[in-house]
Amino acid sequence: MKIGFCGLGRMGAPMVGRLLQAGHEVHVWNRSPGPLRAAREAGARVCATPRELGEQCAWVALCLFDAAVVRDVVFGKDGLARASALTLLIDHSSIPPRETRGFSDRLAAAHGAVWLDAPVSGGTGGAQAGTLAVMVGGPADACARAAPVLMAYASRVTHMGPVGCGQVTKLCNQTIVTTTVAAIAESVALAQDAGVDAARLQEALAGGWADSPLLRIFMPRMTQAPGSVQASLDTMLKDLDTVAALAQVQGTAMPVAAATGQRYRLASRQGLGAQDAAQLIQLYRQTDASADRAACDAQAPPES
Repeated sequence: MKIGFCGLGRMGAPMVGRLLQAGHEVHVWNRSPGPLRAAREAGARVCATPRELGEQCAWVALCLFDAAVVRDVVFGKDGLARASALTLLIDHSSIPPRETRGFSDRLAAAHGAVWLDAPVSGGTGGAQAGTLAVMVGGPADACARAAPVLMAYASRVTHMGPVGCGQVTKLCNQTIVTTTVAAIAESVALAQDAGVDAARLQEALAGGWADSPLLRIFMPRMTQAPGSVQASLDTMLKDLDTVAALAQVQGTAMPVAAATGQRYRLASRQGLGAQDAAQLIQLYRQTDASADRAACDAQAPPES
């Protein structure tokens, strides 16, 4: 079928590639021109504005950074909401549930189009392999209609309830992911400080209760030279801040997530925000700790 796609970042670009491979006619828009050239070469049709894209496609998917960008792309001067052809908007962005519900109500009142919040999990590797998990909020019948198209880049599409429920599910996902990554970093540091080869932890823990896809992905990244960025620390921090905001509104006690958020915030303040989430390990490097202690010792007054 014909489908539009806005946002060709780390996740969006391979998702568009999967749609093209599945035989769909894909129209794309992106704020920066760089990714558009590759998409055009792969067979996508480039649109000048979101509104133009929405005039061409009844179904449009978004994969954008935050709620402010989603608002601008949908409701801005040349936004999707001004397009007459749009009937279904599928938002793969990770944004707050409350804003999602507000956007959905606004789009329905002004345009009549249906909003599905459909954040994804699985990283860039999952997008490239077509194995993403998609968690959907919105009308069940709309989810059922969209699922066959989403399966171009997903291995699972799960309807979680009304609009906003997909975003809540993604926040649960991110709570588990971010806290687990932090625990892996602390485990690597514990092993290294004890003189144990942390690179062998993955092998030693395989098949046990600590084994998981996250362990298999992040342990090598933390014990080897840094590779390409799959998901940045600042992106994880954004989601943790959204988790904290929702928990505060609901009165949900989340002490582990709150403490984890401070670790990611510290990493961001130390200039690591744009790096891969695996570089959280830098907070625990023994050389850095030794340098900090040496600096403190140098500033301390001499003993009497």
